[in-house]
Amino acid sequence: MKPFLKWAGGKARSVERIKAVLPSGHRLVEPFVGSGALFLNVEFPTYLLADVNHDLINCYQQLQRGGLAFIDLCASYFTPANNAPDAYYALRARFNATVDAVEKAALFIYLNRHGYNGLCRYNGSGGFNVPFGRYTRPYFPRDEMVYCWQKAARCEFVVADFVTTLQATAPGDVVYCDPPYVPLSATAHFTSYHADGFPLASQRRLAQEAEAAARRGVPVVISNHDVPLTREIYAAADAHVFFAVQRNISCDRLHRTAVAELLAVFTAPTAPTPPARLRRQPAPATPN
Repeated sequence: MKPFLKWAGGKARSVERIKAVLPSGHRLVEPFVGSGALFLNVEFPTYLLADVNHDLINCYQQLQRGGLAFIDLCASYFTPANNAPDAYYALRARFNATVDAVEKAALFIYLNRHGYNGLCRYNGSGGFNVPFGRYTRPYFPRDEMVYCWQKAARCEFVVADFVTTLQATAPGDVVYCDPPYVPLSATAHFTSYHADGFPLASQRRLAQEAEAAARRGVPVVISNHDVPLTREIYAAADAHVFFAVQRNISCDRLHRTAVAELLAVFTAPTAPTPPARLRRQPAPATPN
């Protein structure tokens, strides 16, 4: 099943590659859930799905709570009258101003499907600023939303950073990380959909947290570009998988080419190392 959201760097084309190295477990944890291409296409008893993007997580939460009524509300924005620049910019301004969580989530889906190239981008003040996309007939993903809503019964959606999310894992969890990718070249810019960005220090911290989680008995799989920097950052991984993938979202449709990616796999030891704890010493025996 395809995600109902367009998403830069979405994993719809890489799902089978990821599934091939993803261990089984009781709960799938995704610290960078994005469009959810992986969790929608793998089966676990439960899911913990996190992201720092409040609008994204609110969208999932409103779908989870509102179900078919929420889907119908979202569909009401997909009209010919709303597929025009003036209407788009008016609704974008409404999205940035509203404090109503349900309305904001419905407008988030409208903007995702009507905005330029399916991007999710914010200005320095936190306002959504993607321009109008000029699509002939934007697609409303009803079937995809219904499928996600049905699966959401087993999901917990939270706003959290990757450090908090990874440190909350325990044996039985399986983690998949899809962080903003490192640049393909020294002159490229980091791809980010959140105003705080994802600098090199965060890339290194993610690798450190993955190693720590694996030592606790939690396997971690991380996607990224296959470049010398990522090979160095993930040198401690137990396995590396290399492949090429075609990118769907690009500013230039005529020059969309396959890019090299890697999967870094941090496996858990047979006997996981428990976290250090202070242990209460037994009280001395009381003399008779």
